[in-house]
Amino acid sequence: MKVGTKSVLGGAHCFLLHPFLVAWGWKRAFGFPWEPRLWFAFFLHDIGYLNRSDMDGPSGEEHVVLGAGIMSWLFGPVWADECYRHSRYWSRRMGLPVSRLCLADKLAFAMTPPWLYIPMARWTGELAEYMERSKERQAGDRSFTEEELLQLESGRPEDWLRGLQSYTLRWVEKQRAEFVEPGSTRCEPLKQSSTARAS
Repeated sequence: MKVGTKSVLGGAHCFLLHPFLVAWGWKRAFGFPWEPRLWFAFFLHDIGYLNRSDMDGPSGEEHVVLGAGIMSWLFGPVWADECYRHSRYWSRRMGLPVSRLCLADKLAFAMTPPWLYIPMARWTGELAEYMERSKERQAGDRSFTEEELLQLESGRPEDWLRGLQSYTLRWVEKQRAEFVEPGSTRCEPLKQSSTARAS
């Protein structure tokens, strides 16, 4: 079974859990997701990982296509675009800004507690790939703090996750300012949840 399929079945993108974590991320960033089409997006945006041979490589980076295609068929191009742009890679490739779904998706990662994330990602084989890729991607990236860099390079999954979650939370906070109206009560600073901080 390929790593992408394993991820959707029981890994970091588990279809029984990940959509609800993304909904939780959306609620924290933008308020409760009352729009029914959002829930379709929560469940469909990562469905394209099925049958992918990698997560962050050439195969995995194309995962946005299937979910966006289904959303286009169901609800039109605006909703397809929301799914396409949930991937930072795809957005950069197309020269487009990320969507709000991207921020909710990244918050879902940042809020997932280590005791849940690490065993799931280890079982699928994702964890090793993610840890290796993060070393490549953070090289020369000045947006990481010194503490985060030490955590990413530690070789310990718990430390690596803590460092990447810390960075991701700051990244989301910075991006979110473009989506939330000034003075909105939903624009309080985001903080990592106590369960995600626990090791």
